[in-house]
Amino acid sequence: MLRSMYSGISGLRNFQTKLDVIGNNIANVNTYGFKKGRTVFKDLISQTVAGASGASATRGGVNPKQVGLGSQIAAIDTIHTGGSTQFTGNTLDLAIAGDGFFQVSDGSEMMYTRAGNFYMDSTGDLVDGDGRYLMGLQGKPSDGTDYVDEGDEEMGLPFDPDDYTYGKIQIPKTASSMSIGQDGTVYFVDTTQAGKDAIAAEELLFRPQEATLKAAIKGAEVALKADPEDQGLKDALKTTQDNYDLAKLPLDQAITDNKAVLQVAGKLQIATFSNPGGLDKVGGNYFRVSANSGEGNPGFALDQGFGKMESGFLEMSNVDLAEEFTEMIVAQRGFQANTRIITTSDEILQELVNLKR
Repeated sequence: MLRSMYSGISGLRNFQTKLDVIGNNIANVNTYGFKKGRTVFKDLISQTVAGASGASATRGGVNPKQVGLGSQIAAIDTIHTGGSTQFTGNTLDLAIAGDGFFQVSDGSEMMYTRAGNFYMDSTGDLVDGDGRYLMGLQGKPSDGTDYVDEGDEEMGLPFDPDDYTYGKIQIPKTASSMSIGQDGTVYFVDTTQAGKDAIAAEELLFRPQEATLKAAIKGAEVALKADPEDQGLKDALKTTQDNYDLAKLPLDQAITDNKAVLQVAGKLQIATFSNPGGLDKVGGNYFRVSANSGEGNPGFALDQGFGKMESGFLEMSNVDLAEEFTEMIVAQRGFQANTRIITTSDEILQELVNLKR
């Protein structure tokens, strides 16, 4: 009787653990990038009442007689299937369609996450909700203000590693807009203050001449309209127009040279693992490398073996409520059945005690 009672107790413990895992899954049904857990059972050691015997010339073989002593937890797996994506329209909301984890760091430890709700802080660095830096390759500023130019906008391999540095991704404060490609390249549009100053300086030189030259052009046009065949008037109009264009040329050139152009701030790097199920969950949507996960394999979205990056989307939890509620019912009934074993064993023991009466 005690044997069956303790078997029931082991079942109660295991189904309680299963309910704990289910409860955590349901609690995180709307957590971005959350990966559900799964509880797996295995049996405990069995007590051998009689061993097996082989066949002989006069008698067949006999199987062993064993009584199991209950169950135990075999594993609590993390299921890394992809969750559905939700459109947000926010450029810094990122989802990885396929394999890979975002890499974030606080300067002392690298963490990995599938939650792609990122932000830009006051210094232009891309960070997550806890202020950890989003990591990748960043264009080295050549003079403190300029970033990698449009000629390297694809940043595809092979590229000159001297042009880039690994670390946090930073957008200059003068950027007017930004976008992120499916390969993780971070683009921005920027008109520097130096460019604005150059345009303003040329405007100061041109504007005083503009009204005078436009008035001269207007006068020449009126005179030519009165006498369209006068070659002298035609030449005068052309000379006046050329003078206007010549005076305006430095301003046009300044605007052309300093117009807002697409530039590259860097390229987000993601990591894959040979055994993502071996990563440690540490809370806050973070995973940490463990002894059984293997070291991270860094790379870029769209590379072979890596997923693509979607800007303006977030990956939702991969928890399926219908599945979780079904598992909850099974766990509840399993828990209930094990309590019946304990209750029944107790009643039999009570009958044995009553034999003395």
